[in-house]
Amino acid sequence: MPTLFFRESVVEEIPPYQMNPAQMNRIAFFISPHGFGHAARAASVMEALAEMDSSIRFDIFTTVPAWFFDDNLCGLFTYHNLETDIGLVQRTPFEVDIQQTLRTLNQLYPYDASRVAEISQHLHHLKSKLVICDIAPLGILCARETGIRSVLVENFTWDWIYQTYADGNAQLMAHIDYLTRLYNMADVHIQTEPVCNSKPGDLLAGPASRKIKLSKTSVRKKLCLPSNHRLILITTGGIPQKHNFIDELYDRQDIHFVIPCGCPAAKINRNLILLPHHSDFFHPDLVNASDAVIGKAGYSTIAEIYHSGVPFGYIPATDNPESEKLVDFIQSEMSGSEISVSEFQAGNWINGLNDLVNMPRIDRNDPNGAYQIAEYVLTLLT
Repeated sequence: MPTLFFRESVVEEIPPYQMNPAQMNRIAFFISPHGFGHAARAASVMEALAEMDSSIRFDIFTTVPAWFFDDNLCGLFTYHNLETDIGLVQRTPFEVDIQQTLRTLNQLYPYDASRVAEISQHLHHLKSKLVICDIAPLGILCARETGIRSVLVENFTWDWIYQTYADGNAQLMAHIDYLTRLYNMADVHIQTEPVCNSKPGDLLAGPASRKIKLSKTSVRKKLCLPSNHRLILITTGGIPQKHNFIDELYDRQDIHFVIPCGCPAAKINRNLILLPHHSDFFHPDLVNASDAVIGKAGYSTIAEIYHSGVPFGYIPATDNPESEKLVDFIQSEMSGSEISVSEFQAGNWINGLNDLVNMPRIDRNDPNGAYQIAEYVLTLLT
């Protein structure tokens, strides 16, 4: 059994003011590194908690880059580089490599008992008051070992996802059974809309999204966008994708396109704005500043678009069971139209952009699920 990779305090975060450790409430977050969606939801909850209670500090256990959380939390956390779980190995944002996923699961599960004990002792040393898991089961196991209350936050769990691929991959069943046992150990169970596999729990929250920082006008000015031009964001979440339709986008000179694509530095070429994943532009701000979003139908993208109300040209991942439930939510609660993976890759959607950008924007007054979760978590601390 290989050991879990774990390095304490990779990033030293300096609190904005000094506080007596005895006055701090430390919460540990264990976060799945599959894409950026779980990290975005967890960050939205941490942001809401910090706003409600200035005594809270966070210990973040994941392999999602530390900068992702620093963009939201500004020194309120300590980052611990830890491989918490795998999720799915992706060939592309829309295609799963189930055989490589299975090989990786065979190496990781069941968790090594001595490693769990080591991490649990670390939680004890940190004086963690609570462990919150999105949707990393390792945190639940370590919390149980330490005697700390655990909170599972999810709109699906990995055992449910793996059920889809179990036919023809019998080895998955052992991992499904193991993960089901771990998830059932959680002391508190919170689900967030759009829920993929509804279960009885302690709280059902709305879509949880990070807060907008800059106004639509400010973001467009920062992008040097002409006032009479439309803006479309193209996103495939945290998983890189080579786009073969770039040349066709140049033909739409009436529209600017902003594409976070993992490039080394920001680059503007005519009506295209290419950004690294870590740029000076906060993703929820880009969503809010756009006239429409084209992208993979993933949780955090849906939550951000839901609260901003912009039209969504959504691309379901057809081999992922999550997609059907997410599409049902988009069709019933949001404004937009479906684009197949093949249409997206071929660029066949470009000629129909006028219909999408002319769809009405939805004004939202719904509570952000992140604040609903934070309010509930605060009751657990007291």
